[in-house]
Amino acid sequence: MSFKHRTALALSVLLVSLAPAAAGEKATLHLTQRARVPSSSDKGAFEVVTKKVEWDPKQTAVIVCDMWDSHHCLNAVTRVGEIAPRMNQVLEKARALGALIIHAPSSCMKPYESYPGRKRAQAASKAANLPKDIAAWCHKIPSEEKGIYPLDQSDGGCDSEPGPQKAFAAKLKAMGRNPGAPWLAQIDVLKIDDEDAISDSGVEIWNLMEQRGIKNVILVGVHTNMCVLGRPFGLRQLAKNGKNVVLMRDMTDTMYNPARWPYVSHFQGTDLIVQHVEKFVCPTITSDQLIGGQPFKFKGDVRRRAVVAIAEPLYDTKTTLPPLAKRVLEEQLGLEVTVVHGAKDRHELPGFADALAKADLLVLSIRRRALPEGDMAALKKYLDAGKPLLALRTSSHAFDTKGKHPEGTVEWAKFDADVLGGNYHNHYPEGPITTVRAGAGAHPILTGVKLPFTTKGALYKNEPLATAESVLLGSIPDKSPEPVAWTHAYRKARVFYTSLGHKDDFTNPSFVRLFENAARWALEMPIGPGGARTGQAPQPTPRPGVGAAASRELR
Repeated sequence: MSFKHRTALALSVLLVSLAPAAAGEKATLHLTQRARVPSSSDKGAFEVVTKKVEWDPKQTAVIVCDMWDSHHCLNAVTRVGEIAPRMNQVLEKARALGALIIHAPSSCMKPYESYPGRKRAQAASKAANLPKDIAAWCHKIPSEEKGIYPLDQSDGGCDSEPGPQKAFAAKLKAMGRNPGAPWLAQIDVLKIDDEDAISDSGVEIWNLMEQRGIKNVILVGVHTNMCVLGRPFGLRQLAKNGKNVVLMRDMTDTMYNPARWPYVSHFQGTDLIVQHVEKFVCPTITSDQLIGGQPFKFKGDVRRRAVVAIAEPLYDTKTTLPPLAKRVLEEQLGLEVTVVHGAKDRHELPGFADALAKADLLVLSIRRRALPEGDMAALKKYLDAGKPLLALRTSSHAFDTKGKHPEGTVEWAKFDADVLGGNYHNHYPEGPITTVRAGAGAHPILTGVKLPFTTKGALYKNEPLATAESVLLGSIPDKSPEPVAWTHAYRKARVFYTSLGHKDDFTNPSFVRLFENAARWALEMPIGPGGARTGQAPQPTPRPGVGAAASRELR
């Protein structure tokens, strides 16, 4: 079962949907908030925590942030159009239960001057506790100082292809709209009721909420990494000024260009921002908690898949590797991860062939297992198709049983030499600490990996390598260095192998970064110098010709 499916199953037990009130009974929003807290066992990692809350709808507002009728980025317009129908269902449900809906299409108040909702916001009396900076953008709150912003959005974040984007800009111009800031109103798919409010002012919205006794706020709309976080009525301002604010994480989008750090898909960029919000700003919820069904997912959000196969008894990778795969492959790179464990019968990997048929990356941590004929055929078919492999430690002798395997199973004694490009011939005794240094060349896989570092794992004997390219060397006293990580090509398949994989390696930041870089290399994803990881988040800058309204949206 994949991480995604296991998570969905766990949350389905925890989530309590919106319970309709019986006649005369007070309506209540039953929500499960998701947040992330520092891990107690893995330095630098975070753990997902959930909390059930009950909100009075009369004390709750839903703020719709910048769901404009157009945008300067074509792909952003397409995604707003796709998400809007589901968002309207959320608003209708929340409104019916008594929550206040606040439409906040920034810089677009003129069309709504005569609307009751606009007048309602303007007429709200000044709150006694009006925050002094509630009229301003908020670029960061103190809690965010504990982390590093996950995206480089300094180019403005548009992910449209140049050709279609250029044609779209020309179309906007022909319509008489400013291609840099074409929004004039909120998208009309979102219905505005006479009981709603309309404002793009942090002051007006705060006053209105205080006048209504609103303590709880749900933010929906776009774009999370810019407007939803930073607007005067956005997550940061509301969180720091004491509102019980949550982001509805499936009713939002980002302005993120995959050509920028961290070089992941647009949709994974949204996930990374959601993680940042959950760590440092406020909890999140999903739309199904109000209207049922499943959380919303964009049609284009199709993730690549990784299979992690584990069957070795020596280094406890059944415990250490799945969390690393979740943290790096799933949460950072955006892959769907399926973990397959060896059965008690030493020569079975239940579900391996089926999972591998849909995989885009295979991660191996296996020792001396033969496979059923169907599984071995699936492995060879996967590799023959040119798909990548990342193999750890005992995988150098993954399928070499020295002829000791039951009938109906198949070994691959030359897997090390043929596929990994290795030359495993035993290891040095346990005990000496191995010092790990760079190999002969400066391989991109070493980007951001702090060297040298040490490992307690016994040093494997792999010298000499015949066809592989050495990336890391390990040494112990009085012995010649041995290659401990390298790259290889098996037919058209990219292969990375490392003899690292001792239990303690999984908490070493150098090993974790090596693992991520190797996965990126294997999947032909860019390996950047670190981007926003290594310092403060790059701030977006207005592009030439973009109007003042658009410049504000980019901040």
